[in-house]
Amino acid sequence: MEASLGMKLAAKMRGLSEPAFRARFGTEEQCLAVLFEMRWGRGFVCERCGCEKYSRMKSRKQVQCNACKHQTGFTAGTVFHSTKLPLVTWFRAIFELTQAKGGISSIELARRLGVRQPTAWLMKQKLMAAMEERDAGKPKMSGRVEVDDAYLGGVRSGGKRGRGAAGKTPFVAVVETTLDRKPRRLKLQVVKGFRKAEIARLAQSSYAAGSNVVSDALSCWRVVTKAGCDHFPMATGRGKKAAQWPSFNWVNTTLGNIKTALAGTYHHVSAKHAQRYLASFAWRFNRRYQLDTMTERLTWAALQARPRPYRAIIAG
Repeated sequence: MEASLGMKLAAKMRGLSEPAFRARFGTEEQCLAVLFEMRWGRGFVCERCGCEKYSRMKSRKQVQCNACKHQTGFTAGTVFHSTKLPLVTWFRAIFELTQAKGGISSIELARRLGVRQPTAWLMKQKLMAAMEERDAGKPKMSGRVEVDDAYLGGVRSGGKRGRGAAGKTPFVAVVETTLDRKPRRLKLQVVKGFRKAEIARLAQSSYAAGSNVVSDALSCWRVVTKAGCDHFPMATGRGKKAAQWPSFNWVNTTLGNIKTALAGTYHHVSAKHAQRYLASFAWRFNRRYQLDTMTERLTWAALQARPRPYRAIIAG
């Protein structure tokens, strides 16, 4: 029994193979069928008149209400809204983003999709925004929670804080664990700095009352008690030994993985777009045992997310 479960878990963690991807999403018609099933698989209801009968317009990527003749596009009101790209290109982008553990640069994504780099960059930003929006709706972190302060562009494991971080983007890493310290969920949140008021706002929005928050001895973490949490500060000291402290095993492992992934994939991450990159890393981590269904999961998230025109993406 245990061996069977282990084999199933290993298969899920291997992810979706290239042949399997092509078999499911290799043609435009297959991609349209997936979108239709996700949007109206449980029954079509006209958003204008409430009629449940429709006709599919094969010449367009639309369905038409039989009563009022209102037409609804397969991609209308989603991340794919008004796209001129084939759906097979979008599904390939989703596949590449979800199967790459350390992420994928827009240059490499453009090469694999056969599009220009600016096009690949915009597609990637829209899909990462869908990841961010999807996880933003999840319940607050609860139970045992490890937290640590970090900077995008280099994890801070001791050393000078605050002023010494000029030019870097501060963020908080939060790992929800089981009582025996196995990771459940990850949240990465850009902050304005490690001041008490900023951490208090983060605690109120991200930690459930009654959580046991484990942190280092940085004074700003004390305010998590204002969110109804119990606080357990640890005097870890500085340097490499602080990063290896047992109570912060998973938060420090995660920060190390982020540093490795960013250094190996990107030359630079703009502070304006940093939250999306961090959110995409957390989204993949939170579904690390579901690699075989990640393409469908991100497609669903993209259909549920609001449209992101170019100007909204550029604004950050």
